Amino acid sequence: MQRLALRSTQVLIDLAVLAAAFALAFLARFDGALPHPAFKQFMLLLPYVVAFQYGMLVLFGVTNFAWRYVSLREVWRIGLALGAAGAVLLTGRLLSPVVAPAFGYAKHAAIPIGVDIIDFTLAFLGVAGVRGFRRILAERTTRSGLASHRSAARRTLLIGAGQAGAMVAREIASRPDLGITPVGFLDDDNTKLGLEIHGIKVIGRIDELPGLATKLGAQQGLISMASVPGETVRRILKLCEGVGLPVKIIPGIFEILDGRVNLSRIRPVSIEDLLGRPPVQLDVPALEAFIKGKRVLVTGAGGSIGSELCRQIAAFEPASLSLVERAEFHLFTIHSELVKRFPDLDLRPRICDVCDSKRLDGVFAEDRPEVVFHAAAHKHVPMMEWNPGEAIKNNVFGTRKVADAAHKHGAGAFVLISTDKAVNPTSIMGTTKRVAEMYVQSLSRQSKTKFLAVRFGNVLGSAGSVIPIFQKQIEAGGPVTVTHPEMKRYFMTIPEACQLVMQAGAMGDGGEIFVLDMGTPMKIADLARDLIRLSGFEPEVDIRIEYSGIRPGEKLFEELGFDAEKMDKTGHDKIFVGRLAPCEMTKVEANLSFLAGFTACQSAAEVREALQKVVPEMHPDATCPPPAVVQEPSRPALPSEPVLAS
Repeated sequence: MQRLALRSTQVLIDLAVLAAAFALAFLARFDGALPHPAFKQFMLLLPYVVAFQYGMLVLFGVTNFAWRYVSLREVWRIGLALGAAGAVLLTGRLLSPVVAPAFGYAKHAAIPIGVDIIDFTLAFLGVAGVRGFRRILAERTTRSGLASHRSAARRTLLIGAGQAGAMVAREIASRPDLGITPVGFLDDDNTKLGLEIHGIKVIGRIDELPGLATKLGAQQGLISMASVPGETVRRILKLCEGVGLPVKIIPGIFEILDGRVNLSRIRPVSIEDLLGRPPVQLDVPALEAFIKGKRVLVTGAGGSIGSELCRQIAAFEPASLSLVERAEFHLFTIHSELVKRFPDLDLRPRICDVCDSKRLDGVFAEDRPEVVFHAAAHKHVPMMEWNPGEAIKNNVFGTRKVADAAHKHGAGAFVLISTDKAVNPTSIMGTTKRVAEMYVQSLSRQSKTKFLAVRFGNVLGSAGSVIPIFQKQIEAGGPVTVTHPEMKRYFMTIPEACQLVMQAGAMGDGGEIFVLDMGTPMKIADLARDLIRLSGFEPEVDIRIEYSGIRPGEKLFEELGFDAEKMDKTGHDKIFVGRLAPCEMTKVEANLSFLAGFTACQSAAEVREALQKVVPEMHPDATCPPPAVVQEPSRPALPSEPVLAS
């Protein structure tokens, strides 16, 4: 009942505004003294014109807008609706002399052009004005009702006065419950100095932050840039640390939707921000052609990479998405999330171990995937040194079984998620991933399925990665353990990696090994220091860093490609392709038959020896001494002349 009363009131207000505008237009056109013919015309046309104009407001959806949230988008729609109505009335004015001889009443449609123009102007101002006035009242009521929040508001310097900064300013103005009192913008664009953005003045450059923060009594800084390079974040953090100013950052570009910044999710600066790079530019039409309307299957769907792949694939509206995962809880987690976010998507959760050929065949036969992303793998380097047979079983033969199923059931494309550790590998894990690459490359030569591999380095926040480990050590008061002061790694965010994996899959012809541009490698020790500072501590003062020594299978520097691959550019500036000649399938099959005898082997030394016969570029790891050899009651003998991959 209350809603009906509100809607009725709004309709009456709109009709009254339109009627008043039409009346004032006639009065203004005739200087307040309407001659009798004009008055007669006004009285005759008033109900028709007002009804027609309101009908146009309904047609353009203006009447569906909530008045208290009116914005420029709604105002623009009001202008379009009334402009269209005015154009029709003007057309009637021009056609009236032609039609009047046949239809006498048509002469009354000849509204003076001046009346049309004035009526449009007044109607637009009136309809938009009453909605704007309602918004002002609503915001004033909200502010008065949240006065307690204002008293606790923190004086905040906004760093960045671009488009995202303007969104932040607008949101702060309408959300006093956020507890933010802006004291000014800082921006390095000199043309903005002195300007006001939604009532907040641009008071200086970012380099002036220490002095301005002290002068204005700022209690925190807020980085109001949606996509900011890591170097800029480091610079801002250093300036804020100099004056003891806490600093937070707005949600990243992936979290900003519909032109609004959700300031309820402002957060402390994270390590991802320090390593930030410009957002990936995707070839959306190519990705839609690759995924939209296709049946897609992802193995390892519950893992950090697999689950993010599923999220991003789902956004491209596949016909179905099969989630293949052997861990029930992880499968339940990602399936529950996707059901909520994409309720109309045909999701198919499949508990399945990629080493189970019979189960895999059943899944592929039922779901008939057209695109396969193979993300299931053992990836933790030291863990695979301790469990070497499992690395061969899962990374090599698991990949083989999924690839064979894709080939057998006619999938259009198969994308293997590989790693930079497959390049001149020193670890068992990296070498098994290289063998997996060799198999899918060879299979591509005799299959209609497009097989390709995509390599990248470490992803921030993935399961088993260094970031969560460091964070737990910091929470415990330290020390933070780093293996070696000179150890470097490439890093990228999980969303960035998954976007580029999909893009590479869309551009591949089959047989390629794509390599993602990982930016500049970073010292793990520097990463540890950054995390300690972001946690509010000082390295070596509050939290110590200890060096534990390089672990089995690790090397100081990772590589992304072989010299022999002659990495070439692609159509995407962050994706390169290596055209290493594929091995003959007969030789690869012989090598796999040889490795099959080591899937249950617990001796890292013997597994290494076997893998090196298959992957000659494998190097000894950097550890000293090597891991202990575990004696086996029986294992296959190493052939004196194994069949090597060429």
